[in-house]
Amino acid sequence: MIKQTYYEDIEAGTEVTPLQKIATTRMLVQWAGASGDFNPLHYDEDFAKAMGVGQPIVHGALKRAWLVNLMTDWIGPKGTLKKLSCRYRGMDYPRKMKTFEAPQDGETWWCKGKVTKKYVEGDDCLVECEIWVENGKGEKTTQGTALAALPSRKT
Repeated sequence: MIKQTYYEDIEAGTEVTPLQKIATTRMLVQWAGASGDFNPLHYDEDFAKAMGVGQPIVHGALKRAWLVNLMTDWIGPKGTLKKLSCRYRGMDYPRKMKTFEAPQDGETWWCKGKVTKKYVEGDDCLVECEIWVENGKGEKTTQGTALAALPSRKT
């Protein structure tokens, strides 16, 4: 069942429902094919080492997509994501594959956020949020903001 978030039910400081994510080397290949981003930094270990990052890194655009997923899940089907931006502040490394389907143990990320402001502008009930991707160490590797319009229980 899809949950709907309503404007009247949140305040500044309200937590956006966290979203858990993992990235595998297989997922990065799939993302490269879907997005057209075939930079070898995301799939070639020798290239990544030569570039000084040690191993392939998760695509920034994939982490941005996770943040979009975080917000659209939280605002629900009647909400509208108006704006989202993010900055990449740290590198994240995918889990390698143990079998064709199962990844090895490794990094798990949490997409999180909180409401920083809510206000009405014209007919829109708006919320501004601080959002981020947090690695297993609790470090914010991708940080951003989002603006969403939520439905009102009054209309």
